[in-house]
Amino acid sequence: METIGPTGELDGRVAVVTGAASYIGAAIAGRLVGAGAMVVLGDVDAALGRGITQPLGDAARFVEVDVTSDDDLDSLVDTAVAEFGGIDIAIAAAAIFDDAQLETTRDQWRHSFDVNVIGAAMLIEKAVPHIERRGGGAVVIVASVSAKQSQPDRIVYPVTKTALLGLTRNASQLLAGRSIRVNAVSPGWTWSRRIEQRYGSRQRADAVAAEFQALGRLADPEEIADAVAYLCSDQASFVTGADLAVDGGYGAMSPEALGQAFEKYPIT
Repeated sequence: METIGPTGELDGRVAVVTGAASYIGAAIAGRLVGAGAMVVLGDVDAALGRGITQPLGDAARFVEVDVTSDDDLDSLVDTAVAEFGGIDIAIAAAAIFDDAQLETTRDQWRHSFDVNVIGAAMLIEKAVPHIERRGGGAVVIVASVSAKQSQPDRIVYPVTKTALLGLTRNASQLLAGRSIRVNAVSPGWTWSRRIEQRYGSRQRADAVAAEFQALGRLADPEEIADAVAYLCSDQASFVTGADLAVDGGYGAMSPEALGQAFEKYPIT
């Protein structure tokens, strides 16, 4: 992971990030540190999390966090306050992809919602009093293009991501009077540990993504992180309740937009 050189747009601000051991979460943490912020990274995978945090230096701390645990989320928030003096930014990026489609059990549904949705909601609840004490700030929720599109062989994950967009809209209205902006970023297919495990190589994964992302490739995690950093910055001071798509054109296209069907079944 490369950290972008200091840019200064977040100088002196303090952020907490859940799901920080994912490729996207790590890129977000690195981008925020590069912009001058201090960051507390939280993830359930302590080994990966500590390995990602160490290169970020004195501006970063790691806390082992299971977002289904209120005690763990309290520890994340308390660490930011104790180590860096408060919180200005909260990033909810934790997610699981468990999906047995119509064989998903009630407990599996509950667990997916607990991680993907309730974990984000509880992070907001716990961070908001501290953000308000600093005069306001920003919350960014990592959603997905899966929130708005039907996709093959999936039901649980897209439903949880749809719920996150509802959380974004309603929390933005609720917190606007407290000078706290709440926005979502919806990545398209993005290079991730899960995609790497599934497809093996970036080249092969890009070839799959080219079937439905107009720019012809996956997103890099750093491209998602740039969008998150923008929403955290003063450049987005009048942006709240928004869902920023970083999807290479995925959401703009119909199934026939790239013409593959016509290449396979040409009109005669």
